[in-house]
Amino acid sequence: MDITKILNTRRVLLNMTATSKAEAIEELTDLLQRDGAISCRDTFISDVWQRESEGSTGFENHIAIPHGKSSAVTTTTLAIGRTRQDIPWETLDGSAVRCIILFAVRLEDQNTTHIRLLSQVAGALADDDIIEQLLKETSPQKIIDLFSQYAESDYC
Repeated sequence: MDITKILNTRRVLLNMTATSKAEAIEELTDLLQRDGAISCRDTFISDVWQRESEGSTGFENHIAIPHGKSSAVTTTTLAIGRTRQDIPWETLDGSAVRCIILFAVRLEDQNTTHIRLLSQVAGALADDDIIEQLLKETSPQKIIDLFSQYAESDYC
């Protein structure tokens, strides 16, 4: 799967104002709604919180990967955001979160596209160099390229 086909620079926000988990999810949901990937903000946010109630989506190295499988998603995609400050979030290594990768998944894609996307993102996040760049890069396109480059090298 080519992440550049489902992610664009309008869905990357590298100077988020959020100071809490709820604000981060809302801010990234707003990006998705403005770009036409979400039809109903409240339904999608409710579905993201439903998933959070099943177990934290905090990863490690200041990364969180919340997701919503929802009837409110019109196009399966991601929104990537980086906060100005640390956000408390339950993570595997106990670190506060600075980068949030919000998955928005159509119900029809929950067992196929979603799994491939999650695998690609998690694989990229296993690379310390990618995480370092993800936490400091200032160009939305270069953030997208980080994941795209990983996918290309992973399948070669």
